[in-house]
Amino acid sequence: MIGPGSSVLVNTSRNGVKVPRCFVLTVSSLASNPLQLSATADEVPAIINSDPPITNLSQRPVLQPKESIPPEFLYTLRSPQGKVCVRASLGVEYMVRENKKKYYFNVNPSFTRVRGECGSQKSVFSLEFDGGHLEFTFIKEGDLSYAYVGVVNHEKLFKAKNGLSFQCKSQTTLILASYFGVKLVPLQIQAFDLNNEAFGKEVECWDDYNKRMIPIILGAVAAAVCLIAILTYVLVRERRNQGYEQL
Repeated sequence: MIGPGSSVLVNTSRNGVKVPRCFVLTVSSLASNPLQLSATADEVPAIINSDPPITNLSQRPVLQPKESIPPEFLYTLRSPQGKVCVRASLGVEYMVRENKKKYYFNVNPSFTRVRGECGSQKSVFSLEFDGGHLEFTFIKEGDLSYAYVGVVNHEKLFKAKNGLSFQCKSQTTLILASYFGVKLVPLQIQAFDLNNEAFGKEVECWDDYNKRMIPIILGAVAAAVCLIAILTYVLVRERRNQGYEQL
């Protein structure tokens, strides 16, 4: 049980589950006091200017017992020459589960800055706030690009062809451990080949595709059923009429 003044090191294992090593959770009070996330991985070597109006990085996130929609913001990562190499529009919400209860906190764009490095085949994009960060590593491989998040490097995320952006209006959930995860909603992100610093044509995520296509498919099925019913009625009626004429 997490209690006042206790800490959970998220670089070990818990109940046999390997936990990401890039976060340390220090909890004073789950309901009202700050949750601190401290990076233990190496710092990203290049510090890049960010576009958000950073005024203060000292406001730490606070765990809340109820979920709320995280504020969406447009973040950009620029090379030392000032060229945008990563562009991301998203809201970020962290989830912590303890004793079958969930607690949340939203990343505040006003107290978040962008750090990272730009490369032709690999770019690192990190959203940093007081006590922690969320990091994406983008890889360009042939005509495709994709991302890893933190140490979750077994799953390719946000896959899109070069010059296109990945978009998901539905909720994107990244499970980092059985008791720790991140929600991104909504999400549009692109690394490499940005034309005039703008998003390329959108690549739709599966959840959005299903939400858009399922009503169309159901409507088509309903229309087909109605058409079959009408045709069946007409054929039966014609057969009955033909039977009367033979008599």
